[in-house]
This record gives sequence, C-alpha cells and structure tokens, in this order.
Amino acid sequence: MSKRFEDFMHDNNEEFNEIEPSADLWGKIEAQLNFLDEEQEQPKKREAKTFSLGFVLKVAASVIIVMAIGFGTYIQSQKGAKGVDLAAINPEYAQQQVHYASLVETKLTELKSASKNDPQLYKEFSAEIAKMDSTYKKLNSDLATSPNQERVLRAMIRNLQIQTEVLNQQLNVIEQFNQMKKEQNNETKNI
Repeated sequence: MSKRFEDFMHDNNEEFNEIEPSADLWGKIEAQLNFLDEEQEQPKKREAKTFSLGFVLKVAASVIIVMAIGFGTYIQSQKGAKGVDLAAINPEYAQQQVHYASLVETKLTELKSASKNDPQLYKEFSAEIAKMDSTYKKLNSDLATSPNQERVLRAMIRNLQIQTEVLNQQLNVIEQFNQMKKEQNNETKNI
C-alpha cells in the first residue's frame, strides 16, 4: 500500500503544487488555537479525592484515642471532686461529718417550716447559713488536694457544728417571736 501511495503522489505532484490553501485558512487555524488556549485556562472541575482505607482507619483510631483520653480525664476529675473517702482519712471524723450534715439538713427543714409566717426573717436567716455553706463547700473541694486532709476534715466538721448552733439560735428566735405574737394577740383579745 505504501508503494501505491508513493506512485500516486509522484504521478499527481503537479496538481498538488497548483492548489494553494485559501487566504483565511491560517486565520481559522489561529482562532481554533486561541479557543483551545482559553478552554485550558479555565479552571478545571476538581476531581473528587478518594482516601485509602488505611488512611481512614488511622484517622478513626486517632479520634477514638483522643476521645478515650478526654473521657478518662473527665472521670478522674469527677472522682477528685467527689471521690475523697472520708472514712479512709479518719473513720471517727467521717461519722461526725455525716451526723452533723444530716443535723444541718434537718434544722434547715425545721427553719423553713417554722418561718412560713415571716418570709423576710427566713430570707435573712438563710443568707447567713448560705455564707457558712459556701465555706463548707470550699473546704470540701480543697479536701482532695490538701496535704493535711485530716485537718481540713476537722474544719469541715467544725463548720457544720457552727451551722447547727446558728440554726438552733435562729429557731429559738423564731419561737420567741411567735410566742410574743401570741401573747400580744391574747392581750388584745382580753381588752
């Protein structure tokens, strides 16, 4: 076939030389080249990236490890705040702390029910107890980190004892106040 093509070219050589391309041919070619250049300059659509299974597993393992460390830290901080075993410090003090804490709760309930007639008085009394309770909570939070935990525990117990004494005094004041009201009402009725 190549021999035939060569023969054809050789026989028709003159005809090929006589035919010339049109004048606007180069313009058309240049326009097409410019059009192709513009298409190449436009940003191509981003191809979707694919991740290998190994990469995904590494990322997942890293996330799980970070979450486990965070959860462990959270649990430890919760144990530090609540997990101080008072009986391990001093069993006798632990019993006293429980006794006085329950006594304070009982007295607070009594105070609330006794001062229903005078809410302003209850508000003043409860503000005093709230101050002492905030001190108790501060001592309780310091207990976990204190080098002398027994001393802090004694201070907590003393705080609860003082709260009990103050609550007893407040209950006495309310009782006396109610008795005075009754006596005044009786005197008013007698007149």
